[in-house]
Amino acid sequence: MSRKKVIVIGSGLGGLSAAISLKQSGYEVEVFEKNAQIGGKLNVLKEQGFTFDLGPSILTLPHIFERLFERSGKRMSDYFSIRALRPHWRSFFEDGVTLDLYPEPEKMAAEARKVGEPPENIERFLKYSADLYDLTNDGYFEQGLDNWQGFAKHYGLFKFFQFDLFRTMHQGVASHLQTRYFRDIFDFFIKYVGSSAYRAPAFMNAMPTIQFRYDLWYVDGGLYNIALGLKRFMDELGIRVTLNAEVREVRRENGRVTGIVANGTFHAADIIVSNMEVIPAYEGLLREDKAFISSLERKLEPTCSGLVVELGLDCKYPQLAHHNFFFSGHQKEHFAKVFERYELPDDPTIYLVAASRTDPTVAPAGCDCLKILPHIPHIDDAHPLSREDYFKLKERILDKLERMGLKDLRKHIVFEHFWTPHDIRAQYNSNKGSIYGVVSDRWKNLAFKAPKQSTLYPNLFFVGGSVNPGGGMPMVVLCGQNVAKKIVAWDK
Repeated sequence: MSRKKVIVIGSGLGGLSAAISLKQSGYEVEVFEKNAQIGGKLNVLKEQGFTFDLGPSILTLPHIFERLFERSGKRMSDYFSIRALRPHWRSFFEDGVTLDLYPEPEKMAAEARKVGEPPENIERFLKYSADLYDLTNDGYFEQGLDNWQGFAKHYGLFKFFQFDLFRTMHQGVASHLQTRYFRDIFDFFIKYVGSSAYRAPAFMNAMPTIQFRYDLWYVDGGLYNIALGLKRFMDELGIRVTLNAEVREVRRENGRVTGIVANGTFHAADIIVSNMEVIPAYEGLLREDKAFISSLERKLEPTCSGLVVELGLDCKYPQLAHHNFFFSGHQKEHFAKVFERYELPDDPTIYLVAASRTDPTVAPAGCDCLKILPHIPHIDDAHPLSREDYFKLKERILDKLERMGLKDLRKHIVFEHFWTPHDIRAQYNSNKGSIYGVVSDRWKNLAFKAPKQSTLYPNLFFVGGSVNPGGGMPMVVLCGQNVAKKIVAWDK
C-alpha cells in the first residue's frame, strides 16, 4: 500500500470524505483548515440556549455517508444518529393554501387533491424523476464522470438522449403537473443546488427521487453532529487535522504541485486535494494568469448565495413543520431576478427551518429557533450591495413571514444572527459568496462542474461543490470518495 503524503486543503464534507477514503487506501493524510472547527459550510451556532445549523439542514442519501464507515468495518450509527422526518416539508402560499410533501403515495395523493392536481400527475412525474435519477446515478454519480468523453463512453448515444436534454427543468415539471402549486414546489427542488429551474437542464428533475425514494433525514442534536462524528472517526484512523491554519499558497515545480504554505510554514506533499473551490484555489493559491481564470469563469459561474438569518423566539408557531417553504407569489420572476439580473428579489421564496419540531434540545422550553434562508445573487464586485441593502431585504422577509401567518414575529425575537454573502465568502473562501459551488445551467455548462483532476497539474485534485457532481452534502461526500478512487487509479 502507498505511503505517499496527501495534503487536503479545507475540511468541508468533501475534504473529510476524501481524507478518510485516501487514508483507507493507504495514504498518509493531513488536513489543513483555516477555521477553528472542521465541517466547512456544515457549521453550527449556539447562543442563549438555541442551537442553529448555520449551513446544511437537510440530510439525504445517508447510504453515501454510511460507505465511509463500512469500509473500515464500522457503523455510521455509532458516530451519529438520524431519523426520518414527516412531513418532508410544508409549503405555504400567499393565498393561504398549505401543502405537505410525503413519500407515501396515498398521503401525497390527498395533498394533490386539495388543490385539484390529479394524483396520477404526481405519480407520473415521480416515475419520470426516478428514471432520470437511475440514469444519472449509474454513471455521473457512481462512476464519477467528469466530461462529455466519459459520458459518451459510459452511456452511448441511445441512453444519452434519455437525459431529456432539450428542455429546462421547469419545462419538464410543467409537462407533467397542471397546478401552479405543484409546479412551484417541484421547480424549487433546484434549491438543493442553488440554481434556477428556468435555466437548469431537465435532468435535474432527478432530485425529487433523492427525497421520495431515499427519504429525508434529521441528525439528532443538529446536523453539525455529522462533522463531530467524522472527526472522531478520523481520530481513530490517525488522520491529522490542523485547525486555524489557512493555506496561503500552493507551490509547484516542473509542472507538479509540491506542497502548501500555511501559517508561514511549507508542508511538502506528493498529492494535494483542494476542498477550496476551483476558481479561488487557482486564483488565490496558485496565482494563475488572468486568461486562465477568465476561461474558468465563463463556464463555472458560482451558484446563488443566501441571506442567512437565525432567530431565537420566546414562543412557538404551531403551524410550522420542521422544514417549511414560503413561496413567492411570482416564482418565475424570483428566479429571473436572482439568476439572470443578479438583483435582490422583491418577493423571494423563503426556506425556514424549525428544528425544535423534531428535536426539543435545540431551543429552551416553550421557545423556537428559526433558520431563515432566501436565495439571493452571488457577489458582483462591479456592482456591490451594501449591508444596508441586505438589511432591507431581511425586513421584507420578516414582513412576508408575518403576512403569511407568523403573527407578531418581530415582537418574539430574543436572539438574532444575520449573515450576508460577504460573510459567507470570508468564512469559507467560497467563490463570490456562493453556497453550492457551480451553478447548473443548461446554456452555460449543462450542469457540468469542473473536473476532479487539475488540467494543469496532474497531482492536484479538487473536491466539493465546484466539481462534479456538484453541491449538496451527499454529492460532496460522494465526490470525496470518487476523488480517492481517481487518485488511486492515477497513482498506480
